[in-house]
Amino acid sequence: MLISRRKTVAWAMGTVAAMFAVTGALAQDGPIRIGSITTLEGPFATGGQDAYRAMEMAFEAIDYTVGGRQIEWIRESSNATPDVALARARKLIEQDDVDIIIGPLSGAEGIALRDYSRTLEGKTIVNGSSGAADTTLRDPSPNFFRFNTEGTQWMAGLGTYAYEEMGSRHVALVAADYAFPYAQVFGFMHEYCELGGAVTKLWSPLNTTDFSSIIAQFPSDVDAVVLIQGGTDALAFLTQYAEVGGDLPIIGGSITADQTLLSARGPHQSLMEGMVAAGPIADLNEDPNWQDFVARYRERWGSEGFDSPSIHAVNYYTNTIAVIQALEEVGGDLSDNQQAFQAALASAEFTAPTGANVALDHNRQAISDIFLTRIVNDGGTMRTEAFGRTENVSQTLGMEQEAFLALGSPSRDNPDCPPAR
Repeated sequence: MLISRRKTVAWAMGTVAAMFAVTGALAQDGPIRIGSITTLEGPFATGGQDAYRAMEMAFEAIDYTVGGRQIEWIRESSNATPDVALARARKLIEQDDVDIIIGPLSGAEGIALRDYSRTLEGKTIVNGSSGAADTTLRDPSPNFFRFNTEGTQWMAGLGTYAYEEMGSRHVALVAADYAFPYAQVFGFMHEYCELGGAVTKLWSPLNTTDFSSIIAQFPSDVDAVVLIQGGTDALAFLTQYAEVGGDLPIIGGSITADQTLLSARGPHQSLMEGMVAAGPIADLNEDPNWQDFVARYRERWGSEGFDSPSIHAVNYYTNTIAVIQALEEVGGDLSDNQQAFQAALASAEFTAPTGANVALDHNRQAISDIFLTRIVNDGGTMRTEAFGRTENVSQTLGMEQEAFLALGSPSRDNPDCPPAR
């Protein structure tokens, strides 16, 4: 009887193993389930809509097929808050059983999904457009990848330009009080304060609609306003500053000088013309890759889209292309806890829609080019025009990582420099 039972158990175990092998083979022949999260609610909703336009273009270009497998795309929406983004990510993983998540859009959301990714096995999260520095710089997750540059990188060259070319010695800095603007402020002040500039910081909660008290706090001797706001918050500030006759030059954050604002009509546009900013894209860029991307975007979306793709569209498209390229490299094979797929992601190198080369560092964070831009009235249409370019900007801005980390994590209090001379 004992021998019989052993044979029965061995046979049963062999049968189960065979069933799992067949199931695994069938799973690799089935659809690849890609979930996505962007903000279709809250202050960045227009940017979130544009992000999904760009993702749709990327999937349509391959007819929703890669490595012989169909792509099943499941979309989710957040409101730029980490709790909601995390809930949507859990739904995609636990209920929809997606293989890969692309997203999110906003900085604090990205940190939340980075932390969540550590709890997952055999799943991958690839960033959408979120740009908080610490998402990848400190305590990175092995299965979180970001093929867009982040907020600190996006400001490369702007602090130096403000001090040396604009002659600004003291600026009022108006920024939203969360992770992404902290990175942008850090990138600007890293250069500006080193040169001797002074900064008065004025923070506002996300979703602020009334900036009158902040405008009233501008010191009398400031030379310019650095505005690190986006979406409806930036629109509210610029509208109110225009209405009170504000005439200080505006230096824009990366999501301030963007089509999500340039395409909106109103008194704010009088302040935006001539605004200098920095970031990963420029509307007027002669690179043939960019010209082709803009032409395809306009042909596909017409009046539904913007005059030129937004920063969020470009970032989501870039991250989606990275996913597609890695899936093609492994023939759509996501077996073995996606080890081969994640290795393909880590080693990916390609040309972004802007014409810039994209490669990842050891933290799975993009190294790429950053543009200095100026907003111009181009035949009645407001666009950003590139007038400078810094190539291959790393997350540590060219410093050794240990020295850069010693500067501390971006926050509302770090970095700091004297408020006035």
